Amino acid sequence: MFTWLMADQMRSEVADSWHRSVAAGVEREDIGAPITLDDSALRDHRAAHPLSRVFPLLDDVLGQAARDCNALMAVSDEAGQLLWVCGTPQTLRKADRMGFVEGSNWDEGFAGTSAPGLALRLDKPVSIVRAEHFRQSVKDWSCAAIPIHDPATSRLLGVLDITGGDEIVVPQTLALVRAVARLAEAELARELPSEAPAATGVGVKLGVESLGRHESLISLSDGRGRNAKFRLSPRHSEIVLLLASAPRGLSGDELMVLLYEEDPAAATLRAELKRLRHFLGEDLLASRPYRLEANISGDWLEVEGRLAAGDLRGAMRLYRGPLLPRSTGPGIVRLRDGLHESMRAALLSSKEPDLMSTWTRSAWGQDDYEMWLAQRETAAASSPLLSLINGQLARLDRDFG
Repeated sequence: MFTWLMADQMRSEVADSWHRSVAAGVEREDIGAPITLDDSALRDHRAAHPLSRVFPLLDDVLGQAARDCNALMAVSDEAGQLLWVCGTPQTLRKADRMGFVEGSNWDEGFAGTSAPGLALRLDKPVSIVRAEHFRQSVKDWSCAAIPIHDPATSRLLGVLDITGGDEIVVPQTLALVRAVARLAEAELARELPSEAPAATGVGVKLGVESLGRHESLISLSDGRGRNAKFRLSPRHSEIVLLLASAPRGLSGDELMVLLYEEDPAAATLRAELKRLRHFLGEDLLASRPYRLEANISGDWLEVEGRLAAGDLRGAMRLYRGPLLPRSTGPGIVRLRDGLHESMRAALLSSKEPDLMSTWTRSAWGQDDYEMWLAQRETAAASSPLLSLINGQLARLDRDFG
């Protein structure tokens, strides 16, 4: 039971992280995080990792600032493995006592709640203060971490972390860490090619990733070995998603009804389609009716396929969140709500505690009262998760009545 800190007294994202830590079998009394990269593997992994190209910059700007205030700067990969840990010799010795060393793994499933692990999990900036850490050996430290992404593909490369005393979680420090992470991404962007390959529509493969994203990530292959990845604007994301969901195409009138809440001028849609052709290529976006001339794959389409085949676990692995969650386009809302409710219905019918737990600890499922109730009904009477479940139900009762 969470007797050390009531679940309904925690920040929700921290309570969810403790929940996941318990479910993963992390012990609060564990001293250190496991070493998943020995010296030889660490050396090779660092050399091959994209962040090695910007580590000198990170160390020069943030690493030196950390040493000046007896703090630590750490850089992890996308799996939570610490590739570099920088600090004064005295601070590094203190870090060694809690297992915060190069080659150790600070993913939630290995080390419990921490800023690096939670930043990886949520893909957003995170700060953790002292007792919010899951393991006792870390409770004297505070930390702040921010993800670093590949500027070409938006793929998560790792996190930049600073760990020290309470001064670490003040707004000025958080702003510095955020600025340094953006500086690293800008440096990585300088190495990108200036133009994407032109698509001809013949043999073209178009991949669309829109789950949990506000802007779709497009993967384009022209069939001749040339590939590109880029993000679309929110409006262009909506258009591509609607056309990808309508293989036979859509007329201009149909597209306007599905895209806009209010009636726009027809010229508005034509202008958007003209700009979209600039990114996709003239032959890829056809007209009369509007359609995509490519072999299309989409993450939401794959989730739908897994659900139709009865593969709920596979669908859960692929479901990264609601479809274009900020979109208010009527057609997108219908697709988003339909998929979301299909996932919920399948989960509630499954009575699978681990799958329901995955849902309720997500950003989109943490306020799902019905799912929390179903999870409580399936939990064993001796389960350490019951305290958390009851705490979250109490929070929802208090917040929403």
